[in-house]
Amino acid sequence: MHRRSTVGEPVLLGKPTVGDEELAAVAEVFRSGWLAGAGPACRRFEERFAQLTGTAHALTTSNCGSALFLGLKVLGVQPGDEVIVGDYTFPATGHAVLQAGAKPVFADIRPDIFSADPAAIEALITPRTVGILAVDVAGQPGDFDEYRAIADKHGLWLFEDAACSAGATYRNRPAGSLADLAAFSFHGRKGITAGEGGALVSDREDLISHARKIHTYGIEPAISREGSDTLPIPSFHELGWNFRLSDIQAAIMGVQLDRLPDLLAARRSVAKRYHEAFEDVDALTVPVEAPDREHPWQAYLMTVAPEISRDALALRIREQGVQCNFGTYASHLQPVYGEQQPLPVSADAFRRQLAIPMHAELTDSEVERVVTTVREAVSALS
Repeated sequence: MHRRSTVGEPVLLGKPTVGDEELAAVAEVFRSGWLAGAGPACRRFEERFAQLTGTAHALTTSNCGSALFLGLKVLGVQPGDEVIVGDYTFPATGHAVLQAGAKPVFADIRPDIFSADPAAIEALITPRTVGILAVDVAGQPGDFDEYRAIADKHGLWLFEDAACSAGATYRNRPAGSLADLAAFSFHGRKGITAGEGGALVSDREDLISHARKIHTYGIEPAISREGSDTLPIPSFHELGWNFRLSDIQAAIMGVQLDRLPDLLAARRSVAKRYHEAFEDVDALTVPVEAPDREHPWQAYLMTVAPEISRDALALRIREQGVQCNFGTYASHLQPVYGEQQPLPVSADAFRRQLAIPMHAELTDSEVERVVTTVREAVSALS
């Protein structure tokens, strides 16, 4: 059991930015009488989110996991198929592949930005491979031009797990527009949030239209029948699920889109201060922002030198009231996926990465407290 800090209020690892504007948007939905999913507030948000992501179509979903699953289903994934997945990610990515009936085959990662190494992806392609599911680690897009070239060469689809990526760019193109489909998360620790929720985006109307149908049990959402001068009775021709976002959440997300530029600026300011504060600490490697990308800094992941125990460092930092955690998962090590080939780069990141507080609500004094606490903890363990 961890010892509880006695040093005052904690510095939170993550914190949403929400307030009166979100409450007013929810009140408007209450007055409208349409609180359920896939209603007018969802449609309004979908239009705006498609614009943000540079895509033609967006579909709101209950969470990012359901968006990933829907995307795989409309791409035609079948039992016996293999999907190559970037390894360094929360296991929701690999879970979606299993849930769709296919086998996730995990690819090792670049040692600097932790997204899937294109050479590792190509080496894993077999006659059973149907697609590539590439993860934007901490929100920074991977090497999508290289991924696209590999996909086109081998006749595969390309799917972007953009769970953390709202507002990110790759070679001046917004995250979400880099693949055949992209899935986003609006979980409480993401850059924009309704507590939960997600979205699926694409330029392909056929994919989003099919996903819209099966995310509502296999029929068109009720809003499509509003105003009809007949009594339309839908028929169910294929299996579907209830993966709808509520209009309450969609209203919150509309306000979050308004906030996004300021939220990104605040996170980037914190990242810059962390870079400057830790660049002279030999035991820590600060995260890299690739020069052709804009990082949204959903998380700030430092890599701890191998001679220092990352876990011991984390516990010492927590004892001073500063929240921190491991980075994310080397998915291939998780027992649910069965036997997988060794992926040394991802496994090393899993052992050594440390997430420190990163959100738009961090005050100057909190940032200074994080910096002082981390530096003192590293010094004590060196």
